[in-house]
Amino acid sequence: MKKRALKIGAGLLLALVVLVLVSGPVLNKLGVEVFCVANENGRWRLQRCGGEAELTADVNPPQRAADAQPTLIDTDMAVDDWMAILYLLQLPEVEVRAITVTGAGEAHCGPGVRNALDLAALAGQPDIPVSCGRETPLAGDHRFPESWRTNVDALAEISIPHSARQPHAQNAVELIAQTIRDTGGELEIIALGPLTNLGEAFLADPSLAAEVKQVYIMGGAFHVPGNVSDAPEMGIDNAAAEWNIYVDPRAAAVVVASGAPIVFVPLDASNDVPLDKPFYERLEKDRTTPEAEFIYRVLTKNIDFVRSGDYYFWDPLTAAVAVNEDLGTFETEPVTVVEEEGPESGATRVDTAGGRVRITTGADQDRFKQLFLDVLNGRVAQ
Repeated sequence: MKKRALKIGAGLLLALVVLVLVSGPVLNKLGVEVFCVANENGRWRLQRCGGEAELTADVNPPQRAADAQPTLIDTDMAVDDWMAILYLLQLPEVEVRAITVTGAGEAHCGPGVRNALDLAALAGQPDIPVSCGRETPLAGDHRFPESWRTNVDALAEISIPHSARQPHAQNAVELIAQTIRDTGGELEIIALGPLTNLGEAFLADPSLAAEVKQVYIMGGAFHVPGNVSDAPEMGIDNAAAEWNIYVDPRAAAVVVASGAPIVFVPLDASNDVPLDKPFYERLEKDRTTPEAEFIYRVLTKNIDFVRSGDYYFWDPLTAAVAVNEDLGTFETEPVTVVEEEGPESGATRVDTAGGRVRITTGADQDRFKQLFLDVLNGRVAQ
């Protein structure tokens, strides 16, 4: 009799578990809070059925090397900027002194700064100062598609820890100038969006350009077509320009002519490193840190883009080349930027009248992708 009762009880319990697992997502949609058991990378946790658990902050950020490179990230907080920022924050040999956001890029100032603060918190480094600059280009009215801006403002609807920090009291231009001066000629700047902030800083104080150790710029298309025509909803008749330069050609021209030591990481190089489905599948099986998990969720939200064959590691490659130049091949050339409106506005040209810069002409896809996975997952020398 007791055995029969135990069997009945076990059967009822099993039926209840199955009922919850099956009906949980439906009840959640009806507004009833039901939690399911989820296995994530071998770790079991409770989360709302049909939803993703909020990521927790990295409790093991890298120990900074004594000789870590002082670095400022200037960003427009686009999707691939998030990847580049988290990559840099996982490197012991890099000390991110500040993050400056340009509101003329993909993100608007308010959400862009908030997202940058939250990503720094996710990476276990909540004390990095963050501020924004102007919300319009130095000249003209070029802009990114509004649908792109809406998506990045919302952080692709991914839930991460919120930082208690507030935006820095100085605006982006002031923070760039202060950080340059504070680092005594040792600061490297990694520019991942339109060059509005940096151009305005060099216009306000031209002497700053000589005090920068190196400027790495994700931007330009020198010997390959541009990509601004890839957004058909904008109707832009321009096959020459790359987005970051196109949005603010005036700022790019100022930076190139400033005399600062510059390395471009243009489409010429990033075209060698597609962000494709095989990489996504590798990441799906290799995501042991909050940073790697966040990027996996980002790519899952953008899976159609990943599958399209048109997605590339634009900003992450720039971040990686800034730290490991042996990932790329280079040429040194005089360069100008087309500022005039027209079908070549924002084009970057090799031109004897221009300022001499280094151009990354190619990249090692296999080495980069392995390094990217290793760094994101904390498999770097401490």
